[in-house]
Amino acid sequence: MTARPFLLGLTGSIGMGKSTTAGFFRDLGVPVWDADAAVHRMYAPDGAAVPEIAALCPDAVQDGAVDRAALKEWIARDPDALARIEAVVHPLVARDRADFIAAHPDTPLIVLDIPLLFETGAQDEMDAVLVVTAPAQDQRARVLARPGMTAAQFDAILAKQMPDAEKRARADFVIETRSLEQTRAAVQALVDKLRAENA
Repeated sequence: MTARPFLLGLTGSIGMGKSTTAGFFRDLGVPVWDADAAVHRMYAPDGAAVPEIAALCPDAVQDGAVDRAALKEWIARDPDALARIEAVVHPLVARDRADFIAAHPDTPLIVLDIPLLFETGAQDEMDAVLVVTAPAQDQRARVLARPGMTAAQFDAILAKQMPDAEKRARADFVIETRSLEQTRAAVQALVDKLRAENA
């Protein structure tokens, strides 16, 4: 049997430092697949999701790309819209993830950055799950510092995500992102551990 990469799922609620943590894995030479970036590629001109979204809702495609604002309007007025969009996008994302893994057969460790990992059941495809967390007041301050973000938007996003405490309880590893230095050191320690165990 040939060895295959160890698949580490990376997740965490909004404002917990997931993107920064993913960057530290990249800095250590670990391939990182980003679910949000995959969706952005699929919605871009000539993206894989464009023709299928156009078939569902022609108004949601402008200049050959998916218009996210139009998608949001459709979701707001049609209770079935989100499920229909997800039925198109989720299989495309899963295929993109599988292609990424297949493109790195000789690496001992791959990180899969999936914001809604538990919510979509993707944890079953991982060898282990890392949850990034931070104190609630830090999380709120980080998110509300983003351009255009309001407290109401933040609360609405949180309401759609599994509570942080539940994510931590279901994780194999937890990193608290209080400072960049501490987070970087925790990522280094975890990478060293996983590489040693899966060499």
